[in-house]
Amino acid sequence: MRFREKQKDVMWTVDSLRAFESNVAEIFETGAIHGPVHLSYGNENDLIEIFQYVHPNDWVFSTWRNHYHALLHGVPQEELMKVILNGHSISFQSPEYHFYTSAIVNGILPIAVGNALALKWKKSTEMVWCFIGDMASESGVFYEAVKYSVRNTLPIHFVIEDNGLSTASVTQETWGMDNTDGVGLHLREDLRSKYVSYYKYTRDKYPHVGISKDRKSKI
Repeated sequence: MRFREKQKDVMWTVDSLRAFESNVAEIFETGAIHGPVHLSYGNENDLIEIFQYVHPNDWVFSTWRNHYHALLHGVPQEELMKVILNGHSISFQSPEYHFYTSAIVNGILPIAVGNALALKWKKSTEMVWCFIGDMASESGVFYEAVKYSVRNTLPIHFVIEDNGLSTASVTQETWGMDNTDGVGLHLREDLRSKYVSYYKYTRDKYPHVGISKDRKSKI
C-alpha cells in the first residue's frame, strides 16, 4: 500500500493514552458514567504507528472500542471525555473530525465503504480508514466489503485489531480454526497489503465487561 506521508509531532504516547483510559476507568467505577464503556490497553504502539499515516482530513471509522482512535485522529480529549461522561462512549460521532463509530458488530463496514465510494466519485484525495476486531474480520460482511473495495479500487484501508476474543468468546474456537493470521482473505499479497492491515495484541487489563461499584453497567 502507498501509505500517506508521515505526520510530524505526534502528541500521544503510550503513557498518555493509558493515562486517559485509566482516568475513564476510575470515573466509571464511581458510577458517574451512565452508559457502556469499552477500554483499550496493550495496543498503543501499533496504533501510534498506524496513525502516523492517517491525515487529519482522512475519515476514520471505528467500533465501540474507539477512544484511542479518536484521540490519535485529533479529537480533543476534553471533547471526547465529555461524550464519555454523557454515556455515549460506544457511539461517538464527530463530523468535524471525520470520525464515526458503530456499536453494532460489522455495522461500520458498509458505512465506511459507502464513504470511500463517495470520495472516489468526488475525486477527493482523502482516504477512509476502517478499524474492526478479529471476530468481525471472519464474517461475511467483511469479505463483501473488502471484495467490493478491491474491485472498485476505493480509497479505503481496513485495519484488523486482533485480541483473539469477541466479548468472552475465543475467535479461533468459534470459527473452528487451528490458527489464524487475522486475515482469512484469498487475496494476492499485493492487494492484501494495499487494502488490509493486521496487528495482534493481548487484552490483559480491561475485560470486555465489568460491573461498576454503584450501578450495573458494562465496561
